[in-house]
Amino acid sequence: MFNEISGQIEWARVAPDKVVVATADRVWLYQPSSGNSSDLFAQPMTSEGSVATTQKLLDTSIILAKRAVSSSRPPAFSLMLWIWRLAGQYHITHSTPRLMEEAAQRFAAAGRKTLAQWAAEKAVEERGHDRLALLDIQSLGYDAQAVVEALVPPSAQVLMDYFTRSIQSPDPIGCVGYSYTMERLALTTGEEHIQAVEALLPSGTKATRFLRVHSGVGSDVEHVQETIEMVAGLTPEERTRVAVACYETSLLRFSSSQEGYPTDEELQQLLKPLALHPQLQDGFESLLLR
Repeated sequence: MFNEISGQIEWARVAPDKVVVATADRVWLYQPSSGNSSDLFAQPMTSEGSVATTQKLLDTSIILAKRAVSSSRPPAFSLMLWIWRLAGQYHITHSTPRLMEEAAQRFAAAGRKTLAQWAAEKAVEERGHDRLALLDIQSLGYDAQAVVEALVPPSAQVLMDYFTRSIQSPDPIGCVGYSYTMERLALTTGEEHIQAVEALLPSGTKATRFLRVHSGVGSDVEHVQETIEMVAGLTPEERTRVAVACYETSLLRFSSSQEGYPTDEELQQLLKPLALHPQLQDGFESLLLR
């Protein structure tokens, strides 16, 4: 099979029965045969990387995980749910600079200069993003710090725990796959969706700062490209581990987002004491976004 393929090729076993194979022109899922030493794609990857093939390798790993999760329709968009999601984004981004600094130090101590520089730059790029979520919550009329202390969505906690484990594992390279996956998924949010959210939020509020930065019209576009270029230059083993982390992160992201939602009534009860102007909150009705 390999002899029929010309040009650059990369592959990675992201799950026991799933090998992603990518060339510059195409990508496919391969099921390796057990105990067959002549099965090339059942063996560890040995080829060099390229921007084109590495991006296909990582993106397909993310897509495969999404398809592996039984999807269900999330609750209808409402003001309460938007605050819930902003609280989750706050928690996901709050510890990122600190953890990336830790990763940079560990990579540097191991002599992995490229990864150390990437992690150090990430720590700087992500600084203050949690503040955007706080500003959005405050714009909706709530004590933002009190809200994020009261609300820790399970889906956010799952991702935070995975990110922390990746950083603190013997080899922290899993943080690259985690970071790439989160930013790559953010690019699927476009201007049309952002405007739809803004149209359904209370008049006069500005509560999409975080969404705009983490979207296809924000800084994540450049960040994704930079990470791909960096990963393409890593060793075959490192690229494989990044692809596996992309698959695992995406699996957690989509499976955890299917559950754990409180009702609007539960959130209203919890958030009412945290309103900056309680009399203004009484008139808010649930806002739906299709």
